[in-house]
Amino acid sequence: MKKLALPLAALALLALYPLVGGQYGTDLVAKIMIYAIFALSLELLVGTTGLVCFGHAALFGIGAYAAVLLAPASDPAPLWWMVPACIAAAGAYALFMGALSLRTKGVYFIMITLAFAQMAYFVFHDTKLGGGTDGIYLNVRPVAGPFDAGDKTQLYYLVTAALLFTYGLLALIRRSRFGHALAGIRVNEQRMRAAGFATYAYKLAAFVIAGALAGLAGFLLAVKDGFVNPELLSWHESGAVLLMIILGGIGHLRGAVIGAAAFVLLKEFYATPSFVGGFLAEHWQLTLGFTIIAFVALLPKGLIGLPDRLRRGR
Repeated sequence: MKKLALPLAALALLALYPLVGGQYGTDLVAKIMIYAIFALSLELLVGTTGLVCFGHAALFGIGAYAAVLLAPASDPAPLWWMVPACIAAAGAYALFMGALSLRTKGVYFIMITLAFAQMAYFVFHDTKLGGGTDGIYLNVRPVAGPFDAGDKTQLYYLVTAALLFTYGLLALIRRSRFGHALAGIRVNEQRMRAAGFATYAYKLAAFVIAGALAGLAGFLLAVKDGFVNPELLSWHESGAVLLMIILGGIGHLRGAVIGAAAFVLLKEFYATPSFVGGFLAEHWQLTLGFTIIAFVALLPKGLIGLPDRLRRGR
C-alpha cells in the first residue's frame, strides 16, 4: 500500500487539476504528460535495453504527421481508428529503422538512427507531403461518440489515460520475461546470446514498441496543438527527449516522467520574459543548458536520486 500511495495521489491530482488549473495550466500539464509518454518510450530503449537512440524524434513526428494527413479536411475523424493508425505508422517506420540500425552497435548505432531521423525530417521538410517548412494544420479534431478531442478538458483526460496506459504497459514489460531479457541484453548481450536468447529479435521488438509509443505521443501533440511542422522530427527533438530521461534518471520509469516535467517547466520558465527578463528569455537555450549541466553534475543519478542525496547530506 505504501508503494501505491504516491502513484494514487498523483493520479488524483491529475484528475482534479482541470477544476482548478485554468486553461493555460491544463494545457501545460497536458503538454508535460505528452512529453512524459515520449520520454517513457525512449526509456524502454535507453534505460531498459541499453540502446542509445538519437533518432527517436522521427517516430514522434511520424505519429504527429499521420494524425494530420489521415484526418479528413472538413469532417472529424473517428478516434477509434485514428489512434491505431498513427501508432501503426510510427511502429512501421520503427520496424524498418530498427531492422537495419540494430545490426550495428555503439556510436555507429547512434549515427545510423540519427541518419534515419534526418531522412524522415527532409521528407516532410522538402516535399509538399508535409507542407514544407510551414507545416500543416489539423482542421478538425477527431471524435468518438460523445467524446470530442477539440474540447481541452476532454483531451486532457485522454492524454492522462494514455500516460497511465504507457506507464502501466512499460511496468508490466519490465516485470515480464521479455523485460528481464532486455535487462540482460543491456548488461551483457554476448552472455545472453550464449544462453540461447535471440538478442536481435528482442531488441527489434523493443524498438518497435518504443516507436509505437512515441507515435502515440506524437498523435496526442498534433491533436492538442492542431498543427505540426518538420521540427518535430529534428535532431534537436531527439536530443531534448534524451535530456529528459538523463535529467530524471536513466533506468527508472518515474525518472522519465519527472525528467519530462522538469524539462518542460524549465523551458517554459526560461522562455517567459516576465520571469527572467527579455534578454534571458530571448536566449533561453543558454540558461536551460547551464541548468541541465548543473543538474547532471550535482545529481549524476538524476532528479530521482535527489531524496537519497538529501538524506546522505544530513
